[in-house]
Amino acid sequence: MERYASDARPLRHQAPARDFRLLWWANAGDALGTQASGAVLPLLLLGLGNSPQTVGLMAGASTAVGLLLGPFVAVVADRGARRRVMLASATVSALAMGALSLSLTVGTPPLGVILAAVLIERLATACFEAAARGTVALICPGPAQPRAVARLAAADQGALVIGPALGGALYQVARVLPFLADALSYAVTALCVRALRTDLDAPAAARTPGEGLLRETAAGLRLVRATPLLRLVLLWTTTVNLVVVALYYGVVFALQRDGHGGALLGAVLAVSGAAGLAGSLAAPRVAKRFGAPRTVTAVTWLLVPLTAALAASTGAAAHAALLGCVCLLMPLAAVLLQARVLQTTAPALQARTGAVLATASTGAAALAPVLAGALADRVSAAAPALGCAAALALLAAHTSRRPVRRALTPGAGR
Repeated sequence: MERYASDARPLRHQAPARDFRLLWWANAGDALGTQASGAVLPLLLLGLGNSPQTVGLMAGASTAVGLLLGPFVAVVADRGARRRVMLASATVSALAMGALSLSLTVGTPPLGVILAAVLIERLATACFEAAARGTVALICPGPAQPRAVARLAAADQGALVIGPALGGALYQVARVLPFLADALSYAVTALCVRALRTDLDAPAAARTPGEGLLRETAAGLRLVRATPLLRLVLLWTTTVNLVVVALYYGVVFALQRDGHGGALLGAVLAVSGAAGLAGSLAAPRVAKRFGAPRTVTAVTWLLVPLTAALAASTGAAAHAALLGCVCLLMPLAAVLLQARVLQTTAPALQARTGAVLATASTGAAALAPVLAGALADRVSAAAPALGCAAALALLAAHTSRRPVRRALTPGAGR
């Protein structure tokens, strides 16, 4: 960050704190609207007569649609178009959710209309996320980055507390309201991005304008392949993302099967969001006390029995308690790993490296609803949780290996 100070405009020294607040509000507003609409989208589709497998396929498709575009957008962002991409993406997302809200107001839209709106929103969101990955490193100085990552993660988890409950309550009043709230949240995000003062361009010396687009896109992949820490983060986040999303849809299917509505689903997810918020806020303190290797390994092992217990749980209270414990533990490791990635990656490669990690984890998130829906339909309601427990057990065994623990040690991540 020091290299940017010499080119600072007047009052630039005031920009980081102010701009981080804007970034935080943009992230929090976006997450709140997304959780409010995302929590009830499966209920909307199920209420229109679609099967759990159809809901899972649509959720997977809407998540996967940005996978191919994200890495290329990351190159554009690292070349210096980060702010423009973020602003345009938030605007398109607002328009897509606004159009879906309008279609729900005038009648019952066909599945194709809902799918088109969700796909456009997910595509724009993928572009926003790809461009936004380098902003924390550009806005916050190095020592402040772990705390900044924890605060952004806490905003996401706070949205999980309020968003699903808000979405469920709004859905009970009128099915259009959660999607209208999502459209408004994207408008807030666009305004916050527009107000940022920090220069979000990558360092000029790190740009390679003569290099081909495909080779520039692959720069992040080459760095991940060459760095033990980044390889571990890739595996951990991919597996855990798959597990969390599959567990969420397993709970949705279980509550829908038992005849529960949106309000109860929102309450269950709010409990898990509150637990995730507590875990995000505690993550820097836990990591400082126990260290990265012990924290990541212990968290991964503890997730195994909790996930397996969801297979045998019955009732909303049991689902809420177990899912809450999972969401309490997961950020303790996730925030630590995200901060380490930020600290070990050059600012000019933040977006592209983040795109590689996000493509893998988003691909897992896209696959998770499909797997959860198929297992719930064809095997049993307990099958998604059992499969997740098996995947976590393998991941926990991997994190216990000495070379992996060495990669987590500060100073040994490269």
